[in-house]
Amino acid sequence: MRNDIQPFERSFTSKEVAVEAGIATPTVRKYGQILERNGYEFLKEGDRRIFVQSDIESLIALRDTDKPLDDTAKEIAQQQKERLEGISETDIAVADTYDDNLPQDPNHLKEILSYLASELAATREMNVQVLNDMADLKATVSRLKQDHHDLSSNISNSAQKTQARIEKLSEQEKFHYETLLVQEKEKSDYLQRELENLKKEMKNEWLSQNDFNKRLEKAIQKPQDKWDWIFSIFRK
Repeated sequence: MRNDIQPFERSFTSKEVAVEAGIATPTVRKYGQILERNGYEFLKEGDRRIFVQSDIESLIALRDTDKPLDDTAKEIAQQQKERLEGISETDIAVADTYDDNLPQDPNHLKEILSYLASELAATREMNVQVLNDMADLKATVSRLKQDHHDLSSNISNSAQKTQARIEKLSEQEKFHYETLLVQEKEKSDYLQRELENLKKEMKNEWLSQNDFNKRLEKAIQKPQDKWDWIFSIFRK
């Protein structure tokens, strides 16, 4: 049990200790755990550590050590133990007697009341700051949620629009392909008909020429009257 803390010795929060020791607030908790693990005692209110000036000095010593943290923490804890054991019962009794007589001294009573008023004002100010920080944090969280909702909505709308465009382009491409297919089929059918017509014309021309050749050959083989022979060439 710690008995080295004076009745009205100032206490510090973890945030204030971090500023005083020049370390981060999470590091304050980390160093506190290391010290406790090696036998160091903190004044506590429930599970919360209450820091005094000697605790800050211990944290600074842990911060500046070149040795392993646990080794330094053991040395600090041993020093604290020796210091606590060195405080005599007489010193404690004198302090208790002084405390019993303190309210009877107007000057000391005035100082005590002034100190308590100052601490109360600081506590109220800290509470106000905490409330303001919480309000700011809630506003930030709310804004982030709204931004996330807006971003999600924009992404969803963009995805839907993109999908609609893809489907529209696909339909257009399909229609264009089918149109080209129909056009190509019509061209193929047209060329097929033209080819058939050309074949028929060539066949008719060949038959006509063949018939002409036969009549010419027949006329040459059986000569008749000159004019009959000439006309028979062109007679069908």
